Amino acid sequence: MIRVVIAAAIALAISIGVGPRFIEFLRRHEFGQHIREEGPRHHIVKQGTPTMGGLLILFAATIAFLPVSHFRLQSLTVLFTALACGAIGFLDDFIKLTHKRSLGLAGRWKLLLLGLVTVVVAIVARHLHLSTDVYIPLVDVTVPLSYAWYGFLFFVIAGAANGTNLADGVDGLLAGTGIIALFTFMAMNIVSYVRSSNIPSHRNLTKLDLAIVGAALIGAAVGFLWFNAFPAEVIMGDTGSMAFGGALAGFAIMMKVEVLLLLLGGIFVIEALSVMIQVFSFKRFGRRVFLMAPIHHHFEMKAWSETKITVRFWIVAGLLCALGFAFYYRYYFGQR
Repeated sequence: MIRVVIAAAIALAISIGVGPRFIEFLRRHEFGQHIREEGPRHHIVKQGTPTMGGLLILFAATIAFLPVSHFRLQSLTVLFTALACGAIGFLDDFIKLTHKRSLGLAGRWKLLLLGLVTVVVAIVARHLHLSTDVYIPLVDVTVPLSYAWYGFLFFVIAGAANGTNLADGVDGLLAGTGIIALFTFMAMNIVSYVRSSNIPSHRNLTKLDLAIVGAALIGAAVGFLWFNAFPAEVIMGDTGSMAFGGALAGFAIMMKVEVLLLLLGGIFVIEALSVMIQVFSFKRFGRRVFLMAPIHHHFEMKAWSETKITVRFWIVAGLLCALGFAFYYRYYFGQR
């Protein structure tokens, strides 16, 4: 268990220690955020704020994880998914910066690259002999997907990466909600490991290693949040937002709790649904349901401060994650 604490402490120390120099580097090279013209007007003050802060999170988490890891394939896959999705986000950020615009990598290319990430995860899942069934708690039903499960993996990874990307629009919102979700995944693995630690097995080491990678990501994200809290000194960009989604999807897949991601990533589901509802309503009926989508912008247009939006979204995320943990303990823990 001490490895979990060490991973979090190292990641936090690196993130906070390197942060100021990293932000200065971004500022010196004019790697600043470009603001969409159709966004909230008061966001114009964020124009030029150093972006691609997700690199700091991924760097700190990786450096903290490697020295204390047992290098179980499951935890390495979670880290890979976070890094790979972060790399896609980095490419998107880089195109925005070089072309000096708010639009980056085309959507079809993002989906193609996310498809390649899914292929790697699917190969690992097959090697680990993960079940292709999907368990639905509460109704206690197991749905056999067979080969369709691999397509389901793409839906989970792409959905999570895009959901977290949409949530990154207010200072501290994504970092905070992402930390809460990661903490819940870490807690699930810690509880499972502690309750079965008297039975030595590779499976127990896997649970511990998943907790370690979760702790490393949390420590790095907390350090980043130190600089990302309102008013943000640095923005994580798509590099960080897509990495968060990749990490959450990786945990859900490797732990076989895919359905619980709807709760643990509930805020991101809400953000994505708000966009889909807005687009459908406008194209079908010619009117908008929200003042602006994603939904956090709707509340900004209603004159909620960024701090109020952030804290309230954190609260909702905490409640959803608590419910997700309860479902895990009731339906998954010790049974699946």
